[in-house]
Parts: sequence; C-alpha cells; structure tokens
Amino acid sequence: MADVVTSHNPAQSRYEAHIDGELAGFAEYQMTDKLVVFTHTEVGDAYEGRGIGSALARYALDAVRAEGRYEVLPLCPFIKTWIGKHPDYADLVYGAPRSTARD
Repeated sequence: MADVVTSHNPAQSRYEAHIDGELAGFAEYQMTDKLVVFTHTEVGDAYEGRGIGSALARYALDAVRAEGRYEVLPLCPFIKTWIGKHPDYADLVYGAPRSTARD
C-alpha cells in the first residue's frame, strides 16, 4: 500500500489525506475562538478499509494538540468514535479534564 500523506488545508477548513497524489479522504471542521468543531469525515470508496480515516483523525487531533489553545467538539460520528477508542486524545474534547502530562 502506498503511504498516506496527511496535510492541513485551512482554505477549505479541512485536514486531508492523499495517496499517490490523489485525495483519499478529508476531515472537515469549523473554528471558533476556543473550539475546533469536527463536522464531517469522508473517505473515498476506493480507499475504504485502508486506515485513511484513522490517519486523518490522528493527524488532525495531533495538530490541535500542538496548537495548544483549542478544545475539540467532535460532532462527526467518526471522529467521536475514534477518540472513544483512543482515550489518550479524550483530554482534547470540550469539557473534558485537561491533561497534566508533559512531553
């Protein structure tokens, strides 16, 4: 399988995943002063079952964490479920207790 290349496309308010230069999937969001609201994640039919959604979720949430000033409101069912399966990201969710861990 070709490598998944993830990137942030702020002009379209989404995180994207590409394989061999082709758009394989994206995670859309809306921003507020304090929140990144994930609204929709989509993976192309040709790329289903290849971990594209997970790569997008991890990349997007790592980017939010690195920014350090936003919480996440996962309205998108995929992102919400993904966070539920990866509790090390739960502290990013709006209203969750903040992590005290230091890198």
